[in-house]
Amino acid sequence: MNPTFTKVHAEILRGMKLPRCRKCGCMRGTLENLKASLPLLKLKDAKELLRNVHEWYDKLEPQEYPCFGCKYCIPPEAMTMLTARYPKLASATLSSCEIQIDTGSWPPVEGEYTVIDRSAPIAVTTLSSVKLEAKLVKANPSGLCIVGKTETENIGIDKIVKNVISNTSISHLILAGKDTAGHQSGKTLLALWENGVDKNMRIIGSEGRRPILKNVSSSDVDKFRKQITMDDQTGCENIRTLTRRVKELAVEALSSKAASGCGCHGDCSDQQTAAMPVSFIGTTDSAVKAKKYAKTSIKLDKAGYFVIVPSKKNGSLLVEHYSYDNKLLRKIEGKSSRDIYLTIVDNKWVSDLGHAAYLGKELARAELSIKKGFKFVQDGA
Repeated sequence: MNPTFTKVHAEILRGMKLPRCRKCGCMRGTLENLKASLPLLKLKDAKELLRNVHEWYDKLEPQEYPCFGCKYCIPPEAMTMLTARYPKLASATLSSCEIQIDTGSWPPVEGEYTVIDRSAPIAVTTLSSVKLEAKLVKANPSGLCIVGKTETENIGIDKIVKNVISNTSISHLILAGKDTAGHQSGKTLLALWENGVDKNMRIIGSEGRRPILKNVSSSDVDKFRKQITMDDQTGCENIRTLTRRVKELAVEALSSKAASGCGCHGDCSDQQTAAMPVSFIGTTDSAVKAKKYAKTSIKLDKAGYFVIVPSKKNGSLLVEHYSYDNKLLRKIEGKSSRDIYLTIVDNKWVSDLGHAAYLGKELARAELSIKKGFKFVQDGA
């Protein structure tokens, strides 16, 4: 037998002797890929291996997990050996019907994740740290849209791309938790964002086992890369650190959106056009005229109100937090407006997004008054 086929046969046979492999999605997926691709090779050895593949497939046990997380994952490694020798087989694997897409709802692709607030700007993948999802859901940081695991460097990423580009509110994707050994879904996501895909939809620069996307198009990938900013917290499983990061990025996204109309990464013309009313699409000076709001229409924040006191003498900002019966609740002091408003958001001392935006604006003005020497007068809400 051809040496390549001998090695592939030996590896898969070794995996089939292990109970964990027979229950794993990695083995099932590899055998399905071999069934789809081996007929392309008009070789006696390919026909013999295909016969074995059908026998092995019948011996699989009901799947209990998509990936067991082995440091050396036998089935994909065997597949890599084969496609390295016969590259044309790669195009016949990972068929495009692997995921089901429902355009009538969001997220359009089903998966093991939790939606917190579909209008929020931050998505989080916990990579292979499955228990981290539940902890983040319980922490419920403001600004979190969706959180879930990503264990594979192909179909798992297909799902992320489809779900993200179908919701233009998402502007940041945080990578958290432990990366998957071998599959390297975290590093592959970073490679996708930085480099994109080649003509065969292989993610450029990925060292994952099978970084080939078959359920998305190159235009989907382009939209994904333009829409989001990737925040690499790979390895971090600390809930306090991650919740703080979610809140920080949410505030940045809110500020960016207020300044430019969107919070996406790079050229956002596609997202802006999609969000425009029909009457504006196609005009050369398209703009949505802001509605004029009366001050009486501003909703009061049930968490109370803030008084900002800049001190030119020591270059610091003092913020006093009052209840609506004018009781002083607390004082927050710092040198940076950013540190102060993130402290307020982190502690949930503000509960309304409009109030948070107002507070960020006024703190920035107060900080600028210290640097530039002008008198600061706090604006009414």
